[in-house]
Amino acid sequence: MKLNLDSLDRRRFLRGAGVALALPVFGSTSNWTAAASAGASAGVPETSGQLGADGDSPRDVKRLACFYFPDGVPMPLAEDPAYQDWSWFPHGNGTDFTFTKCMEVFQPLRDQITVLSGFSHPDVRQVHGHSNADQFLTAAATGSDGPYKNSISLDQVYANHIGDQTRFSSLVLSTDGGTGTPRGTHTMSFSRTGRAIPAEHRPKRVFDMLFVKRDADAARRLALSKSALDDLLADAKSLRRDLSGDDRERLDEYLDSVRQAEQRVEKAKRWINTPLPNVETGDLDLDVSPEDPQRYVQTMFELIYLAFRTDSTRVATYQIGRENAFGISDRLARAVGFNLAHALSHETKQPGGWERFSTYCGFLNREFYRFASRLQETPEPAGEGTMLDNTLLLLGSASSAFHLSQNYPVVLAGGKAMGFKHGQFLNYAGSDAVGGLFDGVPEPWMQEPAKDDQPLTKVFVTMLQQLGLETESFAGGTGGLSELV
Repeated sequence: MKLNLDSLDRRRFLRGAGVALALPVFGSTSNWTAAASAGASAGVPETSGQLGADGDSPRDVKRLACFYFPDGVPMPLAEDPAYQDWSWFPHGNGTDFTFTKCMEVFQPLRDQITVLSGFSHPDVRQVHGHSNADQFLTAAATGSDGPYKNSISLDQVYANHIGDQTRFSSLVLSTDGGTGTPRGTHTMSFSRTGRAIPAEHRPKRVFDMLFVKRDADAARRLALSKSALDDLLADAKSLRRDLSGDDRERLDEYLDSVRQAEQRVEKAKRWINTPLPNVETGDLDLDVSPEDPQRYVQTMFELIYLAFRTDSTRVATYQIGRENAFGISDRLARAVGFNLAHALSHETKQPGGWERFSTYCGFLNREFYRFASRLQETPEPAGEGTMLDNTLLLLGSASSAFHLSQNYPVVLAGGKAMGFKHGQFLNYAGSDAVGGLFDGVPEPWMQEPAKDDQPLTKVFVTMLQQLGLETESFAGGTGGLSELV
């Protein structure tokens, strides 16, 4: 029977196998009236991929982990006495460079690390830095305001390629949890349709998901879920015929998440009888919260380490903090005796301000170094070398000096077995990078750049290529960065 749009509520439900999926609001159905009760809702959130089929040659294991920190980095000018010690970026270029006090923790891993300067995403170079975390791994033109559209993130491109070979396609974590808001994300990861993938922030939930046995009824529930999703997708086909062109596109995008849920159910069925890894919790405090900031950050890094070591996943992201002082992550500065992290970036004009901001950034560097060292000290379970040799790590932020969405501070580490060469500072920004103290307006982000950065997508393309993908582009940017390999 032809669907009568005037007789349907805007929250019409697709129904199947006793469950229902609430639809988004469509412009062509804005005048729908109330419909009959649809029963219990069974929304299917878009999460990081779960449960895959095991697979490739043990020696082909390649991992990717990406980490984001907010609020930029200390960048005193060369004539400032603080420049020598407290600048985030090293001094020098190529293999001839020295770490500052902010970065000196990396010295023991110098030959496993590349620091990059003078890279950013072209479409957002004149967007306020606090609005830019959303596009750090996507390079999308997310803009300052108005309509919002994102695209697939780097980690999910790789997860789509490799995720069916592990129990979990990817592990998506953040300190604040969930998805946040457009231009105020709490997650680094975005699906192929540009939807934010909710991040988990509770260590115990992460540990239980990875390592605690499910109940015996799981297989039956998976079979019911598969049947329900099949019926829901079939019902959607009839609804699609009665929508406008724009709303059909919205429905297709929405249902793509349902199809991804169906794929996760299929993967789960293949892993349901595979024993979970046995992991000793040791000193892990799974009930820790950001109120104990250093221990919390260390626990989140350790959970990623355990997930990699047990080959539960080969892809992970961790957004250490949200931009612009929103969320509990702003309190992480208390790990080094300060109050709020965001305030440190604004107090550099005060006596000792650069040192305090640099001390906090040094804390983040130290925890990243601790994680990388852990991988370096662990023999590769799947083959030769160390885990770090087969794991590619990316640490960075989408702003540098005082809200400036250019010259992203970026560290690339590991991946030597993939062909990466390190022990270098690729300083494309040169010696005249924007920095220093800023008062009033216009701020640097409001001004036309004096020179163009290199597209960060060049780094992403090379990363994907060395991870095993045959590609010459990412998010519209083409070509790689030869200096990395």
